[in-house]
Amino acid sequence: MRMRPTVSWTPAEDLPPGTTDPEPVADALSTGGVLVLSGAGISTESGIPDYRGEGGSLSRHTPMTYQDFTASAQARRRYWARSHLGWRTFGRARPNAGHRAVAAFGRHGLLSGVITQNVDGLHQAAGSEGVVDLHGSLSRVVCLSCGAFSPRHELARRLEEANAGFQPVAAAINPDGDADLTDEQVGDFRVVPCTVCGGVLKPDVVFFGEAVPPRRVEHCRELVHEAASLLVLGSSLTVMSGLRFVRQAAQAGKPVLIVNRDPTRGDRHALTRVALELGPALTTVAGRLGIPVDDEAAGLG
Repeated sequence: MRMRPTVSWTPAEDLPPGTTDPEPVADALSTGGVLVLSGAGISTESGIPDYRGEGGSLSRHTPMTYQDFTASAQARRRYWARSHLGWRTFGRARPNAGHRAVAAFGRHGLLSGVITQNVDGLHQAAGSEGVVDLHGSLSRVVCLSCGAFSPRHELARRLEEANAGFQPVAAAINPDGDADLTDEQVGDFRVVPCTVCGGVLKPDVVFFGEAVPPRRVEHCRELVHEAASLLVLGSSLTVMSGLRFVRQAAQAGKPVLIVNRDPTRGDRHALTRVALELGPALTTVAGRLGIPVDDEAAGLG
């Protein structure tokens, strides 16, 4: 029996309580050198659900694992059918006030960098530069045989041509771009191969059960080392890929601030957790710093 990924975490009763005052975040940003680490919670206001919040997708959906994807042609058919449908929604998503606020902080020289656990590209669409996609991006596809990369929109066109009339209605869209479909809805969906070598195509994202590339992890560790403080936005920090940077910052004596409505696995390492929705909280912080969130044509939405 194949092991499922660790996707849940039960908060301890002794975690420090959250606050509804975003002033500590404004104070940290005012001194500059802030490294942002964002998670799925920052994209919920763009119509992309998170994994673990109220109504999160993990209550009904187990994400695809790398082991299942590589071992089973049927699993790949199911994944690509669901992901192809989900991509239509992802492709229409636009940055929200939280993404635009982060971009505005960057333009005003307050950030040392942005690391995101999200695969939706919304930070970049909002105007943030030098974003590290910790878990990759759904906008790229990689061949597992020859390593060739290609744009997702090209694959979408090929899948449309190979599956004319594929128009199922999904029950929901998940943070990884996967739509909820039944096996009957997936049917005999046709998967297309790599145009270079005929190999298996995979989205350029880190699946559950797959390791983040070591060079990317090391780059992020350097960003944490160089930062004055770490600001976590919309991540439960359940998985180690993000939590390790919080632990690194705390061990180095750097302030860790978290904006997340619910408790997180990193709360015990944080100076404070602001228990507010991301968009309103960051807009309030920007206002206190005198930074217009929508100036200089911030964002594309």
